[in-house]
This record gives sequence, C-alpha cells and structure tokens, in this order.
Amino acid sequence: MALNLRQLRYFVATAELGQVSQSAVHLSISQSAITTAIKELEQTVGATLFDRTAHGMSLTDAGRQFLSHAYEILQKVEEATQLTSYTDALSGMLTVATSYTVIGYFLPLHIERLRRRFPGLDIKLFELNRESIEEGLLTNRYDIAVLLTSNILNTELTTEKLLSSERRLWVPARHPLLSAESVGLMETSEESYIMLTVDEASHSSLKYWSRTAFQPKITLRTSSIEAVRSLVANGQGVAILSDMVHRPWSLEGRRIETINLRDPIPSMDVGLAWRRNAEFTPAMAAFRSYFRQAFHIPN
Repeated sequence: MALNLRQLRYFVATAELGQVSQSAVHLSISQSAITTAIKELEQTVGATLFDRTAHGMSLTDAGRQFLSHAYEILQKVEEATQLTSYTDALSGMLTVATSYTVIGYFLPLHIERLRRRFPGLDIKLFELNRESIEEGLLTNRYDIAVLLTSNILNTELTTEKLLSSERRLWVPARHPLLSAESVGLMETSEESYIMLTVDEASHSSLKYWSRTAFQPKITLRTSSIEAVRSLVANGQGVAILSDMVHRPWSLEGRRIETINLRDPIPSMDVGLAWRRNAEFTPAMAAFRSYFRQAFHIPN
C-alpha cells in the first residue's frame, strides 16, 4: 500500500493533539477516516506508530522517529505547491509586530519558512501588547502585524483573518465532567477556574461569561499558559482556552482533556493587521502573500 499525503496529515494532527477525536474536529473529518488512515500508514511503514489508551494516542519510539520524517515531507510539499511570483532576490527589511500568544504558538514555523523562501529579506520581530501594536502600526513604526485579530478595535487598521482556533474547556484526566452528557458554563461555574490574563484573555473570557447568568469561580489569575496547563493537569482547576495553545500533556507528564461546551464560545482569531490605506512595499506584499497561500485565503 502506497503512502500518501492524507495519511501523513492525519498522522501529524493526531500526534500533535493526542486524540483522534480532537484531530477529527481540527481537520473537519470523521474519526473513522483518521483511524483508517493511521492503520493504513502503520501497515505501509511496518511499525506501530501509536500506543492506544483509554485517554488518547501516544507516539511509540517508531512513531516519534516517523513524525520527524512526516514534518519534513509535508514541509517540502508545501514549499513546492506554494510558489509565489516573488523571487529569492527580494531584499530589504520588514518590521513585524506580534503578540505573546502568537509568537509563542503560531509564528515561529512561518517565520522560518519565510526566511528560507526569501533569504535576502531581513524580518525584524517585535513582541508587544495589542495597544502598542496598534499605536506602532499607525505611526509607521511597524510595517505589519500578526496578532489576535479578534481583539483589534481600532477602525484605522485593516485586518485579515488567517485562522479561527476554537475555545474548549480544559480539565484533568478522569474529571467527572468528561462523563457528563452535556457541559456548559453553568457546570463550569461550579469548578475552580484558572484565569489566563495574557493577550487580554481574561477580558475576552468575561465577555462571553457576561452574556449568561453565571460567573467563573476564579481561584488564580496568571499570565503563564504553562502554569494554566500544569494547574489544570494537576486537578487545581479548569480553564477555557483555544485549541492553538492546547497540548495534551503538562510539563509533569499529566493528561489534559478538552470538552466542547454547549454555550456559544467565540473562537480566537489569528491574522494580519496593517494601517488602513498603507502603501504595501514588496516585502509587505510577499509576507501577506505567503500567509494567504498558506491558509488558502482567496484573492
């Protein structure tokens, strides 16, 4: 049986998310399609790639080795199929403002690809809060920004969404809510709540809580996503955060599960922003073109 790109993409998603169910949601396909693809892939490579447990999928030694090859193959295919009209001769400097969450969980891979595609382009990154990013774009201190566009309020800026990351309830393994038929903000309000504050997360959270008759029982506010991860995994509380920052394991190696909430929870949107009516330089145009192609944004 021949290896194909579909199998590789399903394998990578499952390896990163740790659950077939989460991979299916992320890829907008059925769980059975992922399960079948992984079984076919294991038959093709002649090795077991995952240990299947009641709590999810964990990579075997062979799986960890294969993941490295899968990343490399998919990267090469992406580069080959996303050629632009810009050439390696593109040069100059591009100043890019970005926020904490975006630079930590989204941007590094894309910056690495951009620097390989345009070796003559000097990309300068600046990590800032939203207010500083908005002010810097309006005063031409920065050419363009990659940030949480769902937080942008200034009408003098143009935004372009690249992806929407769903927010779900994080709970430790074997939490009673995992066996509940339905979970919403009412049930969540009865649990100790760990409130993330970085990148205006607490403000975004309270906006959707305020639409209900319930409030989170906040026991700790922290700017550290890793702190939230560890506290949830160790049974110290629950949190509602986006799939983009979710990892199935804490630093201590404890499991973090996610639950889809029945209440409408807005997604965390990531995208580009620039000053309205700004004249795009070749570097800005190449930067935007890369992301539009990477996330299949129609022209």
